[in-house]
Amino acid sequence: MPLVKIDLHAGKDAEFHRKLSDAVHDAMVATIGVPVADKFQIITEHNVGDLVFPPLYLEIAHETDIIFIQIHLNAGRTVELKQALYKAMASGIAEAVGFNPKDLIINLVEVRKEDWSFGNGIAQYVPAP
Repeated sequence: MPLVKIDLHAGKDAEFHRKLSDAVHDAMVATIGVPVADKFQIITEHNVGDLVFPPLYLEIAHETDIIFIQIHLNAGRTVELKQALYKAMASGIAEAVGFNPKDLIINLVEVRKEDWSFGNGIAQYVPAP
């Protein structure tokens, strides 16, 4: 179960959010085996100046219109799968909303299965004793 946090500058409409959300989820389904129904996302808009980043990092010049995506997910995927995810996400978002992929920052946070609860105060991925 990935939990996706998407941070971007304010001013995008609901249709942009929907297309962005779908592009992110579609990339995870296609590359890292996320089930279609497993879609948990938080989209947060910020005022200009609230997202802090350098204008140039690792030879990539970033513009004002930047998107940060952080994905908390179960540990264990290979480097190759992660790279495929990054590429699919960049191309999918570029196609869906016309966003420049150079301004897409993606971070994966790997956690253990016992680090999730889907309700009722139970860690559903942990076998019952």
